[in-house]
Amino acid sequence: MNPQSPPKNPSYCIGLMSGTSTDAVDGVLADLAAHPIRLLAQASLPLPLPLRDEFLALNAPGPNELHRSAMAANALADCQAAVVQSLLAQAGLSAQDILVLGTHGQTVRHAPDAGYTVQINAPARLAERCGIATVADFRSRDVAAGGQGAPLVPAFHAACFGTRGGRAVLNLGGIANLTLLESPVRGFDTGPANMLMDAWAQTHLGQPFDQDGQWAASGCCQPALLASMLAEPWFARLPPKSTGRDLFSLGWLHAHLEKFTHQGTPFAPADVQATLLELSVRSIADALQRHAHHVQTVLACGGGALNQAFMARLGRALAPVALRTTADEGVPVQAVEALAFAWLAHAWLQGRAACLPEVTGARHATIAGCLYPA
Repeated sequence: MNPQSPPKNPSYCIGLMSGTSTDAVDGVLADLAAHPIRLLAQASLPLPLPLRDEFLALNAPGPNELHRSAMAANALADCQAAVVQSLLAQAGLSAQDILVLGTHGQTVRHAPDAGYTVQINAPARLAERCGIATVADFRSRDVAAGGQGAPLVPAFHAACFGTRGGRAVLNLGGIANLTLLESPVRGFDTGPANMLMDAWAQTHLGQPFDQDGQWAASGCCQPALLASMLAEPWFARLPPKSTGRDLFSLGWLHAHLEKFTHQGTPFAPADVQATLLELSVRSIADALQRHAHHVQTVLACGGGALNQAFMARLGRALAPVALRTTADEGVPVQAVEALAFAWLAHAWLQGRAACLPEVTGARHATIAGCLYPA
């Protein structure tokens, strides 16, 4: 940034997120100096279907990947820039009012055990389009330090919701992850949340997701299929751990379904959806019981917190643990992740380590991200 032209509001920051659900770019503009953090604007832009399909295709090897990834990154930056402009317009602000912008990008490969993670992004293009200093590439340094590079948000959850103990934040995005609000803060992925349900709904309904879990509610959970999926060795791993489409893909689901097809017992699509919902619920409840049995209250956020069938079933599975949402704490469920990346970008400027070894398993804490000046 030009040191002669500091932002008029040095605590106004923007965060952008497009998660493993691969459905939209979510953005927030927030005043990070306010206590509690004050949201000034919130916006979401659905990803164009061809771009969404391209991101999903890039999760697997294919032809001309380098060129396709670069073009997808540019297209994503253009979507992100549109969200930024919407945020500024809502708040009646200009780029000169914003201290920094944080952008996660779109994960297409996550293989920390092999020493890498890939988020498609074009932060230089975004900084050029928006005229705002941009922080991106939040995971790589932690992976370089031997960590999982995920989950990224527990330090923010602790800053936003406190660490008085007995509480956890549960993000229900494509993947579910838990943050234990204690000192030191801990967090880990629990497995799929919406990702497999969304993929199955798109395959069989031609819709991006199962609205309110209505389709899942019309089916019946199949115990044998559920047991087969819960036998996945990843679930038994101890934290720190993270996961994504590299493991929990449609191919993974079809491999389990084929066991029963060969036995002459194919399942109705609605029954598979009901079983996928139960898989998400059970894997979350099991993780909480194994690794956080002292938790008394769970604050849910992310798109899954809007799925009525999912939340109702999860509430029953977690009882007597109380299931609430971050909205009860003043933070809309769809704003939490984007807000986290505004906070992470601000943490970079302050030189504050936000990737925590207790969460990721890295050798030491690291400052997350790289800066692209305006």
